[in-house]
Amino acid sequence: MSMTLRGRLLAAIFSAGAAGAMAAPACAETLADALSLAYQTNPNLLAQRATQRALDETYVQARTGYRPTLNFSTEAAYLETRTPHAAGGGLIDTNGDGIPDAVGKGISRSNSAFIGLDLSQPLWNGGRTATAVSAAESDILSGQETLRRVESQVMLQVVQAYLDVRRDQDAMRIRQENVVVLQKQLEESRARFDVGEITRTDVAQSESRLAAEQSLLSSATAQLAVSRANYAAAVGQNPGELAPEPSLAFLLPPNADEAFAVAEKFNPTLRGQEYAEQASRARVAQARAERMPTVTLHAEYGFTGIVEPFNSGLYSSDLLGQATFSMPIFTGGLNNSRIRQSVERNNTDRIGIETQRRQVLQTITQAWSQLIAARANIDSTDQAVRAAGIAAEGTREEQHVGLRTTLDVLNAEEELRNDELSATAAKHDEYLAAATVLSAMGRLEAKDLIPAVTPYDPKRNFRKLRFAGGYVPWEEGVAAMDKALAWPAIPSPQLIPGESAIGPGLQPPPAAAPATPATPPATPKK
Repeated sequence: MSMTLRGRLLAAIFSAGAAGAMAAPACAETLADALSLAYQTNPNLLAQRATQRALDETYVQARTGYRPTLNFSTEAAYLETRTPHAAGGGLIDTNGDGIPDAVGKGISRSNSAFIGLDLSQPLWNGGRTATAVSAAESDILSGQETLRRVESQVMLQVVQAYLDVRRDQDAMRIRQENVVVLQKQLEESRARFDVGEITRTDVAQSESRLAAEQSLLSSATAQLAVSRANYAAAVGQNPGELAPEPSLAFLLPPNADEAFAVAEKFNPTLRGQEYAEQASRARVAQARAERMPTVTLHAEYGFTGIVEPFNSGLYSSDLLGQATFSMPIFTGGLNNSRIRQSVERNNTDRIGIETQRRQVLQTITQAWSQLIAARANIDSTDQAVRAAGIAAEGTREEQHVGLRTTLDVLNAEEELRNDELSATAAKHDEYLAAATVLSAMGRLEAKDLIPAVTPYDPKRNFRKLRFAGGYVPWEEGVAAMDKALAWPAIPSPQLIPGESAIGPGLQPPPAAAPATPATPPATPKK
């Protein structure tokens, strides 16, 4: 772990306890700000983009089957042959002076050299290259959907981290306020005990509640530190003063049926599986193409001579041109086995489409149900907070006239704080459920949430590679012939239309009227 990252995480932990005492910056950080920073710097998203660019190269590699290959080669050889006298070696002149000088064995030596170029151009390979290109295109389209899925996951992670910090900041604020109230309650109880209005039991009850609330405050502080660390990991910086999250209503459908209809068209996991099925279908055709013949043109030009003594005038030039027709006749069942294997893999991918469709339906149903429940909880908890506030204030007033005990006041305050925490949690859950629905629908993306940010276009790199180094003009004709003469016909990738961006993006919520300062608890009359 780098010192910079370690410092960020430590800052997230140690600054959590002082978050309530820090002065708010002039401009609060918004959810759109957090999403924009994560979109540009999140390592998971950046790594997936690099993975997609690597996947784009498989298309170039597949198209090399249409292109010629040119090799340069050179070689030198030395040959020495020793023939025994019994085999007819006799006396042999080994040094060229006209005098035989080897007795009992014949020795001959020779050397040679070759230097040249070798050119090979596939003319037709039975559709092998065409099917490989089709499969590569489908794989790339599936990879682009995987990139969409990772982007949606990162967006959802940032949304949850943002909501968690805001929820935990509110929870710590509520706990801090309750500690202050309980401290005042304890001081009041001690004062009343000193004048004999209440018993030692009432003071002990106040002390117990204060100690318990201080413990809960410590837990809330620790939980906020955890949430801040999660936020720093997802976004890339520690959270400051976070503005209220904007509405997602412009992206949400009116009902669950429409949500599933949209998800069935645009969910990245489901679309990725459909492209994966297209790729495996192309590989079935590729396996069948292995039974087809191939036609290749071959040309070779070079020079041949001796190395020692070297004389360039003695080197002969060689020019070779040939066309090769090759067709497999018997492979021991290998090709048929590969065809059956490819068919079953395609069956697996085809069945996987229905599996993903059911998982999308399950996710939509669960998230939509949680969204409806959270909305109902918001209404009920808001009512509970209003009622608990009135009850707590009334209980304090009734205590002043002797109609309520210290325990009644403590219980009323505890119910009020619990209702406030429940209200905060309900708003958190409702927004997170809405974001989960959008993620399952395929709408939790930068183009919908933060349209002002320049989007990353994975197709740009693919278009650039189409005519990258290695492209030759005649490969289009070779490709057309390879595909046209293939049997059976080669399936082409079927592009699934995507959804256009939905505006206007995340907008800050309307400014709320300044809140009226809460009236402090009335001072007990002596």
